Amino acid sequence: MSFIICIFIAMAIFVFAIVWGISLSRGRKESAVLSPFNVIAAGVAISALVMYLPIYHKIFDGTGFSTLKTILMSAHNVLQLFVIDVDYFFVIENLSWADEWIRTTYSVFAAILCIVAPILTFGFILSLFKNLSAHVRYLLSYFKNVYIFSEINDQTITLAEDIKKNHPKATIVFTDIFEENKENSFEIVERAKKISAILFKKDIVAINFNAHSKKTEMYFFIMGENENENLNQGIAIISRYGKRKNSNLYVFSTRVEGELLLTQADKGGMKVRRINETRSLINRLLYENGKIFFDGAKEQEDGSRLISAVIVGMGKHGTEMIKALSWFCQMTDYRIEITAFDKDPLAEERFTALCPELMSDEYNGVYVDGEAQYKITIKSGYDIDTISFANEIYSLTDTTYVLCSLGTDELNIRASVNLRMYFERIGIKPTIQSIIYNSDARASLEGIKNYKGQGYEIDFIGDLKTSCSERVILDSELEAKALARHLKWGQEDDFWRFEYNYRSSTASAIHMNMREQLVIPSAGKRESELTEEEIAIIEPLEHRRWNAYMRSEGYVYSGSPDASSRNDLGKMHHDLVPFDTLTDEDKRKDRRVGTK
Repeated sequence: MSFIICIFIAMAIFVFAIVWGISLSRGRKESAVLSPFNVIAAGVAISALVMYLPIYHKIFDGTGFSTLKTILMSAHNVLQLFVIDVDYFFVIENLSWADEWIRTTYSVFAAILCIVAPILTFGFILSLFKNLSAHVRYLLSYFKNVYIFSEINDQTITLAEDIKKNHPKATIVFTDIFEENKENSFEIVERAKKISAILFKKDIVAINFNAHSKKTEMYFFIMGENENENLNQGIAIISRYGKRKNSNLYVFSTRVEGELLLTQADKGGMKVRRINETRSLINRLLYENGKIFFDGAKEQEDGSRLISAVIVGMGKHGTEMIKALSWFCQMTDYRIEITAFDKDPLAEERFTALCPELMSDEYNGVYVDGEAQYKITIKSGYDIDTISFANEIYSLTDTTYVLCSLGTDELNIRASVNLRMYFERIGIKPTIQSIIYNSDARASLEGIKNYKGQGYEIDFIGDLKTSCSERVILDSELEAKALARHLKWGQEDDFWRFEYNYRSSTASAIHMNMREQLVIPSAGKRESELTEEEIAIIEPLEHRRWNAYMRSEGYVYSGSPDASSRNDLGKMHHDLVPFDTLTDEDKRKDRRVGTK
């Protein structure tokens, strides 16, 4: 009876392990322990152990320590099974007394285990070889700059390919590799192999990357889908490599707690950046192609030029664009009006909660000399497929720029095409930009025309190849200019340590770049080179920009011009006032920050 029970238990364990392993292979790996390989290998070992138990029990029955010897010899046979040293006929010989069906069942199952176990052993050895090969390749890249990614996905492989294109001698490393049979996963791994990337199976924090020249640059990219895991890995990387010179860490996170955790960490000499992909894309657009906003501006009766922007969809990109345009378009002889639409009936209230003073009736739409000048109108509860939305668009006859940011490629494409139709009906041709995530779709849509050959003239932006590129993520040129801005009033360590400083100086550098392109008086000059007329222009202009920027970050006036009333926890600042009310020292600060 014990033979019958054990063989059925052994077969049940074997089948269960196979099914469980297959189910794990169809999903994302949860841990290194519960991998398909480990589950199947453990199932084979346990089922073999159970199969041998009644055989050795019969052999040692009646002898001393029979149970212990039964277990040990069964385990010994299991080990032999995996190293192709088992005697298959041992099972047959010890079942000569049994019924035919028991001998047949045992012999067939034993034969299956004799095939499966060595295959698993070979797979394990191959896995060890792969890991060893990865370590050897990493050591051989000792004198090369190395770019290390926390995992492999569409974003990381796209960024890695761009880096490799720009720096052919660089070493690319991917960690936490799980070569699934899924078509998408297989294709991504194949793309990694084409750029000669080094592939580690282990998690990024489980690998020692110190075996690398201290004179070379080391870049860590924490770019997983799980933001909590990203932050934990980021903190671990700082702890391990923070004191290494020439080390850089990029943690992808849009959450506030990400900024707090990374700011608190002792970074040593490591340069740490929290990457908000949305902000990075908008910053790049303004820095590289921001002149489109001013080139399309319409001249008004008073001699000023109006930039009238329409934002359709107030998701991450739409919200970031509204905030950015409020300070970016603070320019001599220009005015900015922004009209935003969103399906959410609480869209205006949500945005106002983010930037209360930006939306305050005291400043929004109120034009005071020496104060930020803009008008933001948010229309909540509008569906883009309704006549109400179309009628609102028909009323915006001064529109010069449009951004479609509705969350999906399909919605953005449809909305941008419809918007071009609406604007054609009222006889205007604003610049239309539309967020699209699929790089192949973007390439196909480039220069699209209707059946009459008329071009829609829609600029599709934000695809993976654009947003996950070296110039957007690393962007050494803009970063260098931002650091130069920061050094006018602060220390370099504080630029890297505090994200507040990094963001603020980046915005200043972007605005300075546009002032030079527009040839604003004083642009490109040093403070000592300014004339009195130029000083009278640059000081209030820089203060207008700074006021709008601070309000776009959620800051409000502290209620007193006294510096002691400043409270950064409460986002309250004493200098959020019109230019004329500033002290002479604060006015000179605007001049110093606003020049080379």
